[in-house]
Amino acid sequence: MHQNSLIDDENAAEDEPLTSFDTRPLADRLRPVSIEDIFGQQHLLGEGKPLRQSIEEEKLHSMVLWGPPGTGKTTLARIIANQSNAQFLSISAVLDGVKDIRSAVEQAQQALTQLKSTVVFVDEVHRFNKAQQDAFLPHVESGLIYFIGATTENPSFELNNALLSRTRTYVLKSLAVEEIQGVIRRALDDSENGLGQQGIVISDEQITQLARAADGDARRALNLLEVIIDICPVDEQGRYVVSAEMIADVVSGTLRRFDKGGDAFYDQISALHKSVRGSSPDGALYWLTRMLDGGCDPLYIARRVVRMASEDIGNADPRALRVALDAWETFERLGSPEGELAIAQAVSYLACAPKSNAVYMAYKAAAQDVKASGTEPVPVHLCNAPTKLMKELGYGRDYRYAHDEAEAYAAGEHYFPDNMDARCYYQPVNRGLEIKISEKLQYLKELDALFRENNGKD
Repeated sequence: MHQNSLIDDENAAEDEPLTSFDTRPLADRLRPVSIEDIFGQQHLLGEGKPLRQSIEEEKLHSMVLWGPPGTGKTTLARIIANQSNAQFLSISAVLDGVKDIRSAVEQAQQALTQLKSTVVFVDEVHRFNKAQQDAFLPHVESGLIYFIGATTENPSFELNNALLSRTRTYVLKSLAVEEIQGVIRRALDDSENGLGQQGIVISDEQITQLARAADGDARRALNLLEVIIDICPVDEQGRYVVSAEMIADVVSGTLRRFDKGGDAFYDQISALHKSVRGSSPDGALYWLTRMLDGGCDPLYIARRVVRMASEDIGNADPRALRVALDAWETFERLGSPEGELAIAQAVSYLACAPKSNAVYMAYKAAAQDVKASGTEPVPVHLCNAPTKLMKELGYGRDYRYAHDEAEAYAAGEHYFPDNMDARCYYQPVNRGLEIKISEKLQYLKELDALFRENNGKD
């Protein structure tokens, strides 16, 4: 038996009998109607999995379906409602509002009089504001409706805690290339809803090329296939013979998944940063290229690379910061596409550089002390005395000018507020230039100890 992928469609038409002239998109015509028709999501729908069991046993519950586009959120919601013989009401958070929520509640109340449950499906639920999300709470709480929200964004950030506490969150995954291939082959074989009657000639290699271009999105794969067939000439035998050039033309403008404000954005910049931190120039270049390929602003990446230079390399190799700044400036001068090479150079340099987060940790520790200690006054000996009055008040008195001291170091001097003991925030690592810095700081500590011993101080 063939399987089909979960295919997501924001404006899905209700199931209806097909006519000889069905204008629905291929992705909608091939929408699965049962779990057995599904490709992918086996971590949720495989034999013995809790979600599958609840569907088969018709145990409805409210949920949030979180996953990339084309992974089947709408389809799964429909299957759940159909399996339980529940009324299915669809709301789009892009187009609808509180008025539509009230209308859905009224329909649910009417269905309840006939002892029928109601599933309210909210597509792009993260686009609803707090008040709109709150409108569902009493009805979910009372059991009047079963709420199923679909989102491409992290529910932890986009949905109210009150709504999340009343739902279960299921994470849908992008489809693997092999699963997308199955989706395409089913479309080519299906004579009733698919393209089986059109005599399409396409090689396995071309199917794989198309599946890869879909980037885990079943709907995208079927949309691309439909475009290819629309432009494909018919040969003398009435067949649609697909060529490699045809596929290349159709998929050439297809970008890999990258939402400039969504999870893919933050996940990929995180992967880039962690590859640099982990001293993997190859991994760093891969994620850099993925982000650029997906349409990320190179200047955003350049700014983040500067941050990496300070946070993860610091004084182990101070040149890294300059390299990062130079890459930023180079891109501003050259623009795209030439400027991206400078960012790639900086990313690879930072990945190979010795690593230290000593400055980063020291800065965080100092910030915590500042918040905890309040507004301590500057010790008088560290204050400037530009006026006669300030000098009379003792400003700057007993300050020891370091350049006048032996080795240009005022041993034993106190540089913290009078009511605060000295702190040791900065602890250099045993890598790169910080080896030398550590040796220098250790030597200065020895001078401090000698000063205290000679002056009878603890």
